[in-house]
Amino acid sequence: MVSNPDEKKLHTFQDWLTWDGTWELINGKAYNMSPTPTPLHQFIVGELHFALRTFFQNRSCYVFVAPFDVFFSEHEDYQLPDQVTQPDLSVVCSKEQISKKGCQGAPTLIIEVLSPSTALKDFNEKFNLYQKYGVQEYWIIDPGNQTVHVYTLQDGSYAIRNLYAEQDTIHSLVFKDLQVPMNRLFSLE
Repeated sequence: MVSNPDEKKLHTFQDWLTWDGTWELINGKAYNMSPTPTPLHQFIVGELHFALRTFFQNRSCYVFVAPFDVFFSEHEDYQLPDQVTQPDLSVVCSKEQISKKGCQGAPTLIIEVLSPSTALKDFNEKFNLYQKYGVQEYWIIDPGNQTVHVYTLQDGSYAIRNLYAEQDTIHSLVFKDLQVPMNRLFSLE
């Protein structure tokens, strides 16, 4: 039976399987993935997708754009994952993680583009979740302030943080040659 979750209750992956629409499950809480992203949000995702696809073209990493489920689990068996997210962009560098349902385990790089309804979740719940499960690098794009926060995992925590603004060029620490000029991301404004 398809349903909508009670956003005030805690849920399991089994519950998630029955929900209608696009939902994330983080620490038992249901997060609706609507409303539809703004044109600026989609433009930024498109520019980043193009830059990442170009960079990874002849490398053994794969770039996915939402909607694309990423499953996190405390167990080796991903039959009943503990958490499900839909990052705006995911870079997966292990083909074995890719299944018909999405990505099982931490992508190497996750990028989230903030919208007013997701900002707190992206900076708090997702930040902690991605850190806990070993996402090597996490980018948070803030269209409102035209900034990019890049967090890199060191000894199990996001110890390295870089903030890019205005005419900066974003540099990845995990992928040494990956650089994205900021002015490409916000040129729709």
